[in-house]
Amino acid sequence: MYEDWTLITGGTVIDATGADPRPNTDVVLHGNTIIAVGEDTTGIQMPPKEKMRRIDATGRTVMPGLIDVHCHMTYGEARYEEEIDLYTSAEMRTLIAAANARKVLRAGITSISQPGGSYYIGVGIREGINAGLVQGPRMSAAGRYLTTSNGLTDWYPDSVGVPDGNIGTLTNTVDQMKVEIRHQVKNGVDLIKLADSPYGDFQAFTNDEMKAVADLVHQLGKKVTIHARGPGEVRAAADAGFDWIMHGNVMTDEGIEKMLENDVTLVPTLLLLANLADWPELTGAPYGQYHGCRRMLEKSVDSLHRAHEAGVTFAMGTDSGFAITPYGEWHARELELLQVYAGLSNMEAIVAATANGAKMLNLEGTLGKLLPGYLADVIVVKGNPAENLHVLVDKRNVEIVIKDGVVQTFPDDLDMVRYHNDRDPLIYSQTELTYDMVTGDNPEKPYSVLPWSMADGVEIAHEIDRGQKALATEDLVPEDGAVHD
Repeated sequence: MYEDWTLITGGTVIDATGADPRPNTDVVLHGNTIIAVGEDTTGIQMPPKEKMRRIDATGRTVMPGLIDVHCHMTYGEARYEEEIDLYTSAEMRTLIAAANARKVLRAGITSISQPGGSYYIGVGIREGINAGLVQGPRMSAAGRYLTTSNGLTDWYPDSVGVPDGNIGTLTNTVDQMKVEIRHQVKNGVDLIKLADSPYGDFQAFTNDEMKAVADLVHQLGKKVTIHARGPGEVRAAADAGFDWIMHGNVMTDEGIEKMLENDVTLVPTLLLLANLADWPELTGAPYGQYHGCRRMLEKSVDSLHRAHEAGVTFAMGTDSGFAITPYGEWHARELELLQVYAGLSNMEAIVAATANGAKMLNLEGTLGKLLPGYLADVIVVKGNPAENLHVLVDKRNVEIVIKDGVVQTFPDDLDMVRYHNDRDPLIYSQTELTYDMVTGDNPEKPYSVLPWSMADGVEIAHEIDRGQKALATEDLVPEDGAVHD
């Protein structure tokens, strides 16, 4: 009779409103809804507390589940772009995404938004989670990015074109953009994502194109966001009324003012840059890649601090889905990065990772806070993130994950399950083999001695050939030596 009532008792509550933590505070859940927080339950019809399922959170922190609004479930922890776009089938991508979704949930990320990915896999995973077929966080999803010939995701030469499995689709005119938006909305997306220039050194979409996109998306009842690293596209997107902006590494004061004027949320998504920049020796990242990321982070400090000081709303996004940002491993590190690169306090970072992400799930006012009437997405954490955000980074500190009022369970070997397409890029050499490289400082010296002479090489070839013929003959003769019809 009372199995759908849960009492979480004795914990320190962070409600994600920005208020100070409240020690020794009870939380009551009924079904998928938070019923009460604290001792005052006047007027609330509820069974006696001793009849409820009880979770002892003494010495722990009780807070809303985290919300990652930049999580690419279809990327499959890819090590290179072709693994995402070319070498993994739609069927395998779907299965891989379903398997990885539970890793995200296990880390205390109870909600995600996927701003783009291959085909409509994100929509399918969302529906699978909602139907109980897949264990994972609640989810909103975009389809393929809309890009131009000068934007992110048009990777391949015109002679190759844009593969069907590509994470972006090419739209060079307003009419093409409108057609793609209508198709994506028909196929069930929650949001549309544009991909402007990769590094923000120019604006790939015009102001008029962005305005036309935003107007149509909103007319169809959906949200719109953009990959925008540079000042031109940030200002244009904010002026066009985009709902949130990804990155914003370099912004003018005018662009920041437009974000405030139109209530545009900023999702810096620093994790991918930082993981590449901080640990290249562990990942083998090429020099140009990690050095470029370091420079981009350095540029970000000024813009993000100015945006924070001006009062721009921040949300947490991580670009999880690459091998450098694997699922369930680093999501909460973004909070530490928001402190360093944008100047957020511990509590501001927690609010960015909870309440501020509800907008991207279309659940503002019902998700991301520990308040009566909100959805019962709750985590119980060892340690106090209000004092030390790093306790959230180590997923072992996330001791209990509750989504929709249900305590989640996970297999012990969950972190061991990883998949990569075995087809690596076809690389013949890392450099050109010149004559001078072989002979060094003495061009007159003979080549390096081979491990066998030419004559030996011919004999080895003959031996291999004879061995293969012998094996072929053995396969035809049964072990008993008899010859059967």
